[in-house]
Amino acid sequence: MRQHGRRLVRDARAQIIALAASLALLAGCASGGKPAAEKPSGREQALVEMRAVVIGVDQVNRLLALEAAAGGRLVLPVAEEFRDFDRARVGDQVVVSHTQAIAWQVKPSDKGAPGVSSRETLSNPRPGEAPGGAVERAITITATITAFDVAGGTVTLTGPQGQRQAFVAHRPADLEKIRIGDLVDITYSEALAVALRPDAKR
Repeated sequence: MRQHGRRLVRDARAQIIALAASLALLAGCASGGKPAAEKPSGREQALVEMRAVVIGVDQVNRLLALEAAAGGRLVLPVAEEFRDFDRARVGDQVVVSHTQAIAWQVKPSDKGAPGVSSRETLSNPRPGEAPGGAVERAITITATITAFDVAGGTVTLTGPQGQRQAFVAHRPADLEKIRIGDLVDITYSEALAVALRPDAKR
């Protein structure tokens, strides 16, 4: 999972602005029901949940071999920080949830600065609960609006390293609410949650 986190940050640095555009930056959900003067914002999220049975446990390498209820098998690495992994047994029921989300917020130029930041959050079950846990990793890129064309419905963002990219706004009316120099916070996050059900045997 640690390697996965480093890959997440590396990939996101190169792709996050394009991801934001493809997931409707300045889209219709960005301003519905908000005051006209408020800067556009929005969020898109996808959740995949899978129920499976443990068919193998590698305590040394912290790996779970799973057989999905809907068919198919996979091997899932479990972060070292997850407590009670040693309680996992073949036959345990498992619920695995994977969430990907991207959020954006336009703000005035005096409310921040271009840059990149990341965070990682880990949660463990309380004492007495079933083994498992959740880990969330997120990266935020703050880009600058360097051009926009209301008539053409396009906006150009410049990233912290000077890369420029133009996009077609899904909701051109939102372009009337932005200004050259405004900043856009774009956050891409991934969360993986694993919950074992040791009392429910196959």
